Amino acid sequence: MNLELDIQVATSATTLPSTADFERWVAAALHDHRDRAEVSLRLIDEEEMRTLNRDYRGKDYATNVLSFPADLPPELELELLGDIAICAPVVAREAADQHKPAQAHWAHLTVHGTLHLLGYDHIEEDEADAMEALETAILARLGFPDPYQLTPGLSEDSTQSHG
Repeated sequence: MNLELDIQVATSATTLPSTADFERWVAAALHDHRDRAEVSLRLIDEEEMRTLNRDYRGKDYATNVLSFPADLPPELELELLGDIAICAPVVAREAADQHKPAQAHWAHLTVHGTLHLLGYDHIEEDEADAMEALETAILARLGFPDPYQLTPGLSEDSTQSHG
């Protein structure tokens, strides 16, 4: 996998995964789909995420991850897949609320966002099932547990907030 990953840190959060972690997670999500890719990953705070979510999805709150696939004509033959925005404070809060290791949640949301760039979605139930199965398999290869396995005491809604 030839991956060019541009990471922009625009968050005040001090506990973030390493560049190598993000590269490994994006490459794992792309493994069966692309040999080469360019992806921009922006790590942001709640204010910026709320603005993006409101402007692009009409939802006035900070979500955990948003993906913006590149809409390029195929004849350009560019490797640019698009942009992913991940909200560091939301990731930290969700990991704590869901009793998950922060690193596992970061990996999940990075894989999730990357799959959106490839065209996967979870609007329809069958699409959601396929995407979740793929995420679970990718994360297992990376050594992480099933991100959709409910922790005792959590409702299913608390594990499904990604955009």
